[in-house]
Amino acid sequence: MHDTAKTENAVLVALETDDHDGADSLEARLDELKELAATAGVHVVEQIGQRRKQPDPAYLIGHGKADELLAEVKEKDAALVIFDDDLSPTQQRNLGEALQARIIDRTQLILDIFAQRARTREGKLQVELAQLTYLLPRLSAQYTKFERQQGGIGVRGGSGETKLEQDRRKVRERITELERELDEVRKTRRQQRNSRRKLPFPTAALVGYTSAGKSTLLNLLSGSQVLADRMLFSTLDPTTRRVVLPDGRAVLLTDTVGFIRNLPPDLIAAFRATLEETTEADFLIHVVDASSPEADRHRDTVLETLAALEAADKPIITVFNKADLVSDAYHLRELVAGIPNSVYLSAARAEGVPYLMDQILETIKTLVNEMELLIPYSRSEMVALCYEYGRVISVDYRPDAIYVHAELAKSLAGRLSEFNAVKPPKEPWEK
Repeated sequence: MHDTAKTENAVLVALETDDHDGADSLEARLDELKELAATAGVHVVEQIGQRRKQPDPAYLIGHGKADELLAEVKEKDAALVIFDDDLSPTQQRNLGEALQARIIDRTQLILDIFAQRARTREGKLQVELAQLTYLLPRLSAQYTKFERQQGGIGVRGGSGETKLEQDRRKVRERITELERELDEVRKTRRQQRNSRRKLPFPTAALVGYTSAGKSTLLNLLSGSQVLADRMLFSTLDPTTRRVVLPDGRAVLLTDTVGFIRNLPPDLIAAFRATLEETTEADFLIHVVDASSPEADRHRDTVLETLAALEAADKPIITVFNKADLVSDAYHLRELVAGIPNSVYLSAARAEGVPYLMDQILETIKTLVNEMELLIPYSRSEMVALCYEYGRVISVDYRPDAIYVHAELAKSLAGRLSEFNAVKPPKEPWEK
């Protein structure tokens, strides 16, 4: 894949067509692409937007615009041109020849960032799988020039085609190997998740657009030191921490990879095991950068991604973060008033956290069972479990048993159901 280890000059290009739905302006798309490029270590020297009726099948932006772009590339001494739109293999090859520069699209750029950011074995396997899946259909374009030089009739099946088939076979074999290794990783992750499930804590996942401040919030709530910076995709590998709530209860909170507009399908597929942390959580905490002018669009993107993951029907707490960067307090109050189960805060300044804790407590109440128990003295260790993994409302040491009134996670409630002091009323025929 593309190597951005050295700082390179790049020109950014975005196309808007007549069938564009208007959700993302050219300016907003180019600004986000510039942020992605900076994250990859690229120096942006120019941003160019074009509007046309429909994409050109050969050059995306059309041959005439490509000629204009060539002049810009030469003037700015750019070695790289990054397109916000996904390019077909033909478009990528034609643009490379026309612009005399390396051409990458948004998907390649995001894959490059993920490759730089991956730290764990799982993350590296996932990124390599996504890269090779993206590369496979584009291999033939790399051989087209050679095959033209060889001629047409009489040379088909020659050395160029043989080398292409060899490379395709190697890529397919590596993809199969990676999928097999990731299956093992998924099994391990499933075992870890099942182990956590045995702990009678509710589980929550932090979700949100990339760079919304999820890791900062996790550090604040749990007292941990997860990497948190302003660069996009600072978190690729999920991190789970135990968060103790004001009333003594606890929740397991997992930080997940940030979402982004048009997250490449190959990445979604490769990171399926990681994204399962979202689908398996009891509830979600959706972190939104309230200071971003694109906050509404970012929120919609996350909700669309959650729907694609079949996780949109879970209880969701919306957190409008970075409130310290919003000068209009009325706007913040308006946001919270318009969206149920939402709060605004500043994770960086640790301001507004009590409001979030209240929302978490209210959500957890829907996930726990309130029970009245009569526990024999011979099983008094169960009382300790109630204190450790639930919220004890009252306790009474009676002559025959220990009475406990508590709110308990559903998994623990099932284990203690035999001690239930409140029996369901008998039906009239049950004498």
